[in-house]
Amino acid sequence: MTSHLPSLLVPDTALSVAGLTAYIQALLEQDHQLRQVWVVGEVSSATRYKSGLFFNLQDPDAQASISCVVWNNQLNRLATPPTQGEQLIILGRVHLHPQRGTYQLIVWQALPAGEGLRALRYRQLRKRLEIEGLFDLARKRPLPAHPRTIAVVTSPQAAAWGDIQRTLKRRYPGIRVLFSPALVQGDQAPSSIVQAIQRVKSDGRAEVLILSRGGGAIEDMACFNDERVVRAIAECPIPVVAGIGHQRDESLADLVADVCAHTPTAAAAQAVPLLADVMAEHRTQALRLSQAVTHRLETAADSLYRLRGRLQRLNLDRQVRQEMQTLGWLRQRLVQNTGHRLEAAHQHCHLLQQKLISLDPEAVLKRGYAVARQTDGTVARSSAELTPGQKLMLQLAQGQVEVTVSEILKT
Repeated sequence: MTSHLPSLLVPDTALSVAGLTAYIQALLEQDHQLRQVWVVGEVSSATRYKSGLFFNLQDPDAQASISCVVWNNQLNRLATPPTQGEQLIILGRVHLHPQRGTYQLIVWQALPAGEGLRALRYRQLRKRLEIEGLFDLARKRPLPAHPRTIAVVTSPQAAAWGDIQRTLKRRYPGIRVLFSPALVQGDQAPSSIVQAIQRVKSDGRAEVLILSRGGGAIEDMACFNDERVVRAIAECPIPVVAGIGHQRDESLADLVADVCAHTPTAAAAQAVPLLADVMAEHRTQALRLSQAVTHRLETAADSLYRLRGRLQRLNLDRQVRQEMQTLGWLRQRLVQNTGHRLEAAHQHCHLLQQKLISLDPEAVLKRGYAVARQTDGTVARSSAELTPGQKLMLQLAQGQVEVTVSEILKT
């Protein structure tokens, strides 16, 4: 019997199953992209074991799936636990199981996909900005009661721009409106809104800024949850009114704005008062002012009348005459007392003058007395101080005489 099998070149050596598996494992686990890879898919066949949670992540459109495992020590760190039927974005690494010759994804993190991912990002950003204090009520600034210039940031093609114009014109005619156009939908919208706000800041005339767009789908509103837009509103020195046309979840722009209105029309109504109300308030204030002035005048007139009556009852002329008489009497007493004291002072001065005259040494000498002085000029007061033959100088009332002591007589 002749064999019809084709001739094969048999190698000297062949790989073992373990060797082939190890080679494939090295290719998979050492690949840089496969060591940390993001994979999106739908969870199926989720089963919990003692070691961890095992499930399949499948792509229904392509009829492909991959086995995944989350070890127990990692389960509590997942942002979203894998649940059958949910769309998830999985972060993990590819691992080959040698015994079974199959590969699986070791999961580190699981995030919701689609709308769930957007909601998760919204919550995370909202929490971070809330911690920074960007949504605190203390940061909210009051709107001016009677603004003269208002800036509007929205799309020129949006119906919101027309609604705002009509509302401002109806409520507060004559107000100046500055329009800073911006994209309010799409990937370029955040940077466009930030630039529009910067233009208003640089211009410097606006007292209020309205950021607005009409209604739309959730994905159309994504630009108002962008961190760049939120920070631009927070850093704007002008009070901001957010008039974004949605009634479901609040956007981050709503939370950071000084005033939040859910429609463009409501935003315009918040920004300016109704002229009819202003006029009515003005009339009311004018009436109150007139009444207050009238009341003050009546009170002042009544007070003046009472004071005039008191003056009449007091008879001031008589009191003035009495006071004048009293002053005249006091003046007379003052003149008399002053004259008596002056006369007494003159008499006392005369007595002192007489005493001085009587005590004057020249007056004594004129009465025949003399002053004996020794040669050194000292006055000789006692005969005991003198000796016979001693020269003395006698001072008389008129002139001096030099004498010599011839004899000292005993008293």
